[in-house]
Amino acid sequence: MRSGVRTAVVGGVFAVVAGGVGYGAYNLWDGLTGGRTTAASADGASRRTGPVTAEEVEATAKGFLAAWAKGDAAGAARFTDDPVAAQSALAGYLTETHIGGMRAAAGAPEGTAVPFTVSAVVSYGGARVPWTYTSRLGVVRGLSTGQPRVDWSPAVMHPELKDGRALRVTSSGAPAVRALDRNGAELTAERYPSLRPVLDELRQRYGAEAGGTSGVELVVSGEGDAADRTLLTLREGEPGEVRTTLDAGVQAAAEKAVKRYPESSVVAIKPSTGEVRAVANNRKDGWNAAFLGRQAPGSTMKIVTAALLLEKGLVAADRAAQCPAEAMYQGTAFRNLDGFSIDGGTFRESFARSCNTAFVKLIDDVGDDAALGKEARDVFGIGLEWRTGVPSSDGSVPAETGGVAAAQYIGQGTVQMNALNIASVTATAKSGVFRQPVVVPASLDGREIARTPRGLDPSAARQLRDMMRATARGHGTGAKAMAGVSGDKGAKTGSAEVDDQGRPNSWFAGFADDLAAAAVVQAAGHGGDAAGPLVASVLNAR
Repeated sequence: MRSGVRTAVVGGVFAVVAGGVGYGAYNLWDGLTGGRTTAASADGASRRTGPVTAEEVEATAKGFLAAWAKGDAAGAARFTDDPVAAQSALAGYLTETHIGGMRAAAGAPEGTAVPFTVSAVVSYGGARVPWTYTSRLGVVRGLSTGQPRVDWSPAVMHPELKDGRALRVTSSGAPAVRALDRNGAELTAERYPSLRPVLDELRQRYGAEAGGTSGVELVVSGEGDAADRTLLTLREGEPGEVRTTLDAGVQAAAEKAVKRYPESSVVAIKPSTGEVRAVANNRKDGWNAAFLGRQAPGSTMKIVTAALLLEKGLVAADRAAQCPAEAMYQGTAFRNLDGFSIDGGTFRESFARSCNTAFVKLIDDVGDDAALGKEARDVFGIGLEWRTGVPSSDGSVPAETGGVAAAQYIGQGTVQMNALNIASVTATAKSGVFRQPVVVPASLDGREIARTPRGLDPSAARQLRDMMRATARGHGTGAKAMAGVSGDKGAKTGSAEVDDQGRPNSWFAGFADDLAAAAVVQAAGHGGDAAGPLVASVLNAR
């Protein structure tokens, strides 16, 4: 540890008064039961069964909070279903805390859950700052005793205390940063909530390099390289300045778009440079799924597959292509949505209407089980260890055989992508050249940017864009979603089946002029119905 730098772990803030009741609430449970144990025991006392009652929920919650308020870790732990772990955690938190003068106000029970609000003052290094937050606890019936117990997890003490995370007061964290968009507008988590994990990472990676100095903060820290998240600032440091490639206007449109559906993500990229213009998620856990997710992308993968088939000369946009209702490949049957078929149509029409069988029927002609993966890597940059400036997954198309290989051709099976990957695939199709996505210019830290061995064959690129334009117009599957988008536009829809999920994930990729975007919405059905409007609204912000 550097000289003069002090760090203290703060596990909880819990010298509290529970709902204004005081320590007397600690004995509510004994009062409710007459001081009798309800667990099975040697003297024959009966063991309670069945769901916990409303009275048990209230008494257990208040008893736990009151003991916790008194600083009685052992007493509070006895109200939980894991007293050993709870006592250790509570005692450690109370020993190391720099927080005092606390109160906890229990809210109205919601079934077996009880929300509560904690208020306190954090004192450290001469600074005293008020802090208020909300948490909740659940009450269950103990398996061995039959008595009501707080369902213990560290998240009871603070909702951020999960997955190995801990609270601490620190003066040695990464300096704060002022993140700016490409035009110099400041990007804050308050205005752009989806950017919180991105801003956390920018601070962790670039705070010192950007010239900032540390302040004193209450943070929640994770294991490994996970970025700290500031919960309370006790003394301001001097923030550094980090210029990003994001565009505040496009980001605002992306933030608004993902609010339409839970579990949705969208990314926008400038094809001519690879600069990320927006990244947004609508998730309760705050995870940047748009950059880190790994899921089958459905028929948006046909952009890559079509490029492969075009480059090998197996298809041409205007050439006839078979699109039967069903096709078999090595014992595995593949069908089109609702069993449609196209008689005498071109490959352009099969692409625009997302005909699965037109792609599957050509696999034997490719003659190389690894060909799709090579195309994805060598032309579209999938799997080349992208260094965007923040953590990201660059997708994968592993070599497969049989029915699994055939499924990859239509974006199912073992293909793994996220919104960032598909937005990049779309950008490559638009420009004909892979340009690795970046959120922070490489010039800031000199990191190496991934490059592909070659670009897309010019003739294949022209035909691919033509087919994507057909998808966004007329009878194409993306026409409805893209109807309000002006300029040179193209699209590809996708629906990805997921095991044990009632509805498929909705995927959509599109471009308009020099902006490409992709979105995914969990369990939302057809790509044009859910993800499509998200992409269209982002493209309209260009």
